[in-house]
Amino acid sequence: MEKLWNDLKNEFKSHLDKNGFNKVILGLSGGLDSAIVAVLASDVLGGENVRAIMMKTKYTSQLSLDIASKIAELNNLNYQEIDIDELVDFEVKMLEKSFGEPVKGIVIENLQARIRGQILMAYSNQMGGMVLACGNKSEALTGYCTLYGDTCGGVMPIGGVYKSKIFELARWRNTIKKVLPVEVISRAPSAELAYNQKDENSLPPYPILDDILKQLVDEKKEVIVGDKVVVNRVKKLVKSSEFKRFQMPPYLKV
Repeated sequence: MEKLWNDLKNEFKSHLDKNGFNKVILGLSGGLDSAIVAVLASDVLGGENVRAIMMKTKYTSQLSLDIASKIAELNNLNYQEIDIDELVDFEVKMLEKSFGEPVKGIVIENLQARIRGQILMAYSNQMGGMVLACGNKSEALTGYCTLYGDTCGGVMPIGGVYKSKIFELARWRNTIKKVLPVEVISRAPSAELAYNQKDENSLPPYPILDDILKQLVDEKKEVIVGDKVVVNRVKKLVKSSEFKRFQMPPYLKV
């Protein structure tokens, strides 16, 4: 884990230096991915140069708010909370008028992600700093992300790291110094774009998913070990989301 962390730090610093940035901006959701990206950025730049914005909605749990605030405190981040419900509601009403019918749930979910991306880019324009996309390799390969939303940014620091490895990395980093509340590691992953939403409602459990993805993508195996129904489902997700990967920010090669 130490080598992986140091490689991420070195590649991250190199990417920022090459592009002339000494500050970064990210959405701090209360989930593990944005948490580990915030800690990585803080380790590289110092927390005062990391602007972390919690963009809450009615779907955001109190636990997420508490976790985000605690991460900011532990890492001395430049932290801010913004309620985006008013923007989401405005766009939903506008679209319903344009569509002539109620908007679908997926539209409302993606609106939230895209409004967040818009706000982060506005902060970048106004105050400087590179926006960080916080997606991981598991999400990128399966298309579990929103184009022009959580894929917004100049780099995706953990885009080359599987989600199951992110859990290990977080636990290891906390053994050096506590930078993450334990709740952000132990809680069930969720995008919190709808009530009671969990990643595993849309994806297989990450240990199973990552094992299949490693065989399929990294090892390029023709015959993949695992439940055939799940394997075929993952294959379909990877194939159908290729168009998204063409538009994602670069990720750190580690």
